[in-house]
Amino acid sequence: MGSIAKQGMKKFMLQLQQHPLRTKAIMAAAVSAISDIVSQKLSGIQKLQLRRVLLKVILGFAYLGPFGHFLHMQLEKIFKGKKDTKTVAKKVFVEQITSAPLNNLLFMIYLGAVIERRPWMDVKAKIKKEYPTVMVTSWTFWPVVGFINHMYMPLQFRVVFQIFVSFFWGIFLNLRAKSTRLTNSGKAK
Repeated sequence: MGSIAKQGMKKFMLQLQQHPLRTKAIMAAAVSAISDIVSQKLSGIQKLQLRRVLLKVILGFAYLGPFGHFLHMQLEKIFKGKKDTKTVAKKVFVEQITSAPLNNLLFMIYLGAVIERRPWMDVKAKIKKEYPTVMVTSWTFWPVVGFINHMYMPLQFRVVFQIFVSFFWGIFLNLRAKSTRLTNSGKAK
């Protein structure tokens, strides 16, 4: 069994080295799918919503993987590959004031408008209500992840690390969206 895992890891490392963008996009798609399946099960959905899983795969493949790939490359260029504490703190700060707000906003729009097919006015109202809380939670969680990522992970593994951590973040956002829907449906009665 150990040799199968070793062979798989060897092939993965080769793909990551030879085709970094494609490998990160595929990983983001796969982890997005698994995260959504877990979220659906945890939130009590009995029958798996395949359309929703597929749309999360598209988001991971087309946006999350490539965005992370290019973001980390750009940060390395801007900060010239330095990894001292002060530079890492600056990288985390830049990441948190640029990509964190954008990623969370786009996720909320995509979830509401595309995945859940809600009218734009409902999506907009939900964002207005929930976005500040999502961002505060994001800023208490992701800077720690970012610091560990920039300080200890080699460049080629940063997106991989971020993708695995985002597995849990995706579950959090999905469960938060579900609990908000339940709360709002209870008020509507």
